[in-house]
Amino acid sequence: MPKDLRELLKNEPMQVRELSKNHRKNFEVRLQKEFHDTKKNNSQFLRIAASFLVIIGLGSSIFYFSNNTVQNITETAKIESLGSISPELKNIENYYLASINTEISNLQENPENKELLDGYLEKIGELTSEYKLLTVELNNEGLNEKTINALIDNLQLRLKLLYQLKEQLNELKNLNNIENENNQV
Repeated sequence: MPKDLRELLKNEPMQVRELSKNHRKNFEVRLQKEFHDTKKNNSQFLRIAASFLVIIGLGSSIFYFSNNTVQNITETAKIESLGSISPELKNIENYYLASINTEISNLQENPENKELLDGYLEKIGELTSEYKLLTVELNNEGLNEKTINALIDNLQLRLKLLYQLKEQLNELKNLNNIENENNQV
């Protein structure tokens, strides 16, 4: 059961002790000893904390730079075509390339249209070379919207040229058919 200190002090007479003559000196020595021990404990604590900070700093630096290196490696990986950038661009590129190849394979060369065909195919070859240069530019400068749009425009232009060639070949064929009919009459 708790006791009230006031009651205890009232009931017991107060004992007065005299302090020793060296009390002040002893107190200062004891205080210095305690302060010095605390200081030693603090310095050990600070050393341990500093060690942990250095370890954490080194660990995070290694993690950051290794992650950054992996990103640089992926960024510096060669971009061979639009398809290596994203699945959507791969679909776009595949569509245009398939259409271009289909149109080229459907072309029929004969002596009457050889000159026209060669002119268009030369222009398409130039555009193909330009496409490769744009891909190199994309590798050198990194991904940017301007170059990606230029690559897509290049594919569109090649397909458009093939459609124009197809129209002109049909017109040439129709002219030849009309001339043949006129000659037969």
